[in-house]
Amino acid sequence: MGLLIRWVFAFLLLALTFNPTQYNYVHWGSMNYVEELPLTVLLGLLLVIGYIIYLRATLRSIGGFGMVLVLSVVAALAWVLYDWNMLSLDNTDVNTWIAILALSIVLGVGMGWSHVRRMLSGQLDVDEVDG
Repeated sequence: MGLLIRWVFAFLLLALTFNPTQYNYVHWGSMNYVEELPLTVLLGLLLVIGYIIYLRATLRSIGGFGMVLVLSVVAALAWVLYDWNMLSLDNTDVNTWIAILALSIVLGVGMGWSHVRRMLSGQLDVDEVDG
């Protein structure tokens, strides 16, 4: 359940930042930054904080190679679905949602990898503290 929650928050972070609808930060900010500059900056900073938390945790848990590997698995799955005619890539809006889904899976797995590793191996991950 914890991994699912981490993925949902990653998906929301990415979808709130940008998606093919008009309901996202990029669209709203570009339309309202003149009238709502303080709010635009505040919301942008909150999104940046969310990205820093997710990216830092992901890089510490699975690293850059792990991120590429997870993204490769998701891309291969999309390729299989496309090859089996279960997925069409003609619609740019659908492609954008697929990209958001793929990136959110990478961030969700990275954020929850310590929990997965603990369940599989029984070993705890701890951060090293300089002393």
